[in-house]
Amino acid sequence: MTAGERESLTFEVWAPVARSVDLLLPDTTVPMQPATGPGGTGPEEAGREEPGWWRAQVEADPATAYAFSLDGGDARPDPRGRRLPDGVHGWSQRFDTTRFAWSDDGWAGIELADAVIYELHVGTFTRDGTLDAAAERLDHLVRLGVTLVELLPLAPFPGERGWGYDGVAPYAVHEAYGGPEALQRFVDAAHRHGLGVCLDVVYNHLGPDGNHLAEFGPYLTDHHHTPWGQALNLDAEDSDPVRGWVLDNAAQWVRDFHVDALRLDAVHELHDDRATHLLEELGSLADTLAERLGRPLWLIAESDRNDPRTVTPRGPGPAIGGLGLHAQWADDVHHALHVALTGETQGYYADFADPDALPKVLRTPFFHDGTLSTFRGRRHGRPVDPELLGWRFVASLQTHDQVGNRAVGDRLSASLEPGRLACGAALLLTSPWTPMLFMGEEWGASTPWQYFTDHTSPDLAAAVSEGRRGEFAGHGWAAEDVPDPQEETTFTGSKLDWVERDREPHARLLQWYADLLRLRREHAELRGGRADDVAYDPDRRTVRMRRGGFLVLVNLGDGPHRVDLDSGDGADSGDGDGDGAGDGAGDRGSAGRAGLADAPAGEVDVLLAWEPVQVHDGQVELPARSAAVVRR
Repeated sequence: MTAGERESLTFEVWAPVARSVDLLLPDTTVPMQPATGPGGTGPEEAGREEPGWWRAQVEADPATAYAFSLDGGDARPDPRGRRLPDGVHGWSQRFDTTRFAWSDDGWAGIELADAVIYELHVGTFTRDGTLDAAAERLDHLVRLGVTLVELLPLAPFPGERGWGYDGVAPYAVHEAYGGPEALQRFVDAAHRHGLGVCLDVVYNHLGPDGNHLAEFGPYLTDHHHTPWGQALNLDAEDSDPVRGWVLDNAAQWVRDFHVDALRLDAVHELHDDRATHLLEELGSLADTLAERLGRPLWLIAESDRNDPRTVTPRGPGPAIGGLGLHAQWADDVHHALHVALTGETQGYYADFADPDALPKVLRTPFFHDGTLSTFRGRRHGRPVDPELLGWRFVASLQTHDQVGNRAVGDRLSASLEPGRLACGAALLLTSPWTPMLFMGEEWGASTPWQYFTDHTSPDLAAAVSEGRRGEFAGHGWAAEDVPDPQEETTFTGSKLDWVERDREPHARLLQWYADLLRLRREHAELRGGRADDVAYDPDRRTVRMRRGGFLVLVNLGDGPHRVDLDSGDGADSGDGDGDGAGDGAGDRGSAGRAGLADAPAGEVDVLLAWEPVQVHDGQVELPARSAAVVRR
């Protein structure tokens, strides 16, 4: 259809408290009529009979701009609008998802059990900050060994720049990134490269600026609260259409934009007292759509509860089981690795200074599994059933949260030398968990990733800037040293510098990441499953982790150490000269005795080493700040 041609279009909106609703078009105003239930055709919409809907059938340009007026009020964008070309306060624009010419007909999806996730923020991943520019870098991710690209939230938010977690139009794609068709192009390109796409979606709250949903109906509730304001109305009166709004949104991304997974933000703030939790409904919807579409679909939860029931399969029929999501973030793994690498013990890191923390999170994803959390002032978490597969837990060394919520957005590479970064990568990428990298981590990017916003409300902008300074003043930071989120330089300074990727020491670290991911890909024992034996010597800072017939050996210390190939009496048999007999401290977290102690030096194959290692009878001598992967 050429521009300017008109066709019959259906417009509908849920506005249960409005006495009248007008459809605003560029050249006319059309009174809408009461209707029942959405007029869509997707499986997630079948069988609904919800009052409070309004509908109009008109002849118009299929890409027309439009808005709604409730009871004669100001123009408001569509809560289900797929495009906001003029920002969150402007009119919506029709966008027909079926017009895109997909080239991924043979795409069979990816398996999460073998996945390597790469978290990126579109605005700072490249200098241009668009989805099309990000697509031009997909070959880098393929060479690295990534299989699933996770995009931070794309829903429109105020201004041009932001993290995306204060979005207000979940059905649309931020125009500064290229809009909805750019997302279709990105997903299509990713599939051509053999990469899956995961979209980060936020269903627990909406941002404060440009949020007009309360004018349409009870999308939000005062019965529950989140750290960011009112919670979504999932269980109170008139909550059925709100739940439908979420379920239809999830279906839109996998059906109309071909995404392979959704990362669900902060599911512990999805407050739902119903017998069937929204998360269970989302899990059931994903499985139904996967069967209809003929490819696997995945839901990955960010949860603060340390509750394995999040990823425990649902019971058959009416039986009660878990929520049935497919994977969840395991922040305890991050915290234990961070403390071991950096020595930081402030705030919630304090508990992870426990020498048992590191070996424990390499064997089970939750350090707090019913234990006391001093940061929370109570017991926290629940033990993980050993039968629950390791790939269901997503682990990381760095994330947008853990980097961006630091005062100056400093990455690990800002304070750690490449050797210690290599040690962290070795532990993460050979662990039983699904690994996730944060963009630029693989080459030790020198650029920070800071908290940035572009609020158009002067009062809100000032409150965010002052609040950020006040938050860190309590930790000893001078106001002038905390980047102002509203300053454009805070955003531009957070963009990756791709030129440094090919320079030392970045290039060497990048090759190390790629080599580790190659080993992980080639040897099933180095992914999923469980760590058969983990020993940590907190004094010498050496780690030995057995993964089937492989050993991952790490020396975080400042001097060379010999590490036993078997479980023995300790992770480390002494200092670099090998005279020490070990003090037993390294047996913390040990979970077995089988090993490679009887293997002669010539029978130990060093598959990968950050620095050259020496193999002695029953021992491997590691230089300072180094790691190796060996097998018999």
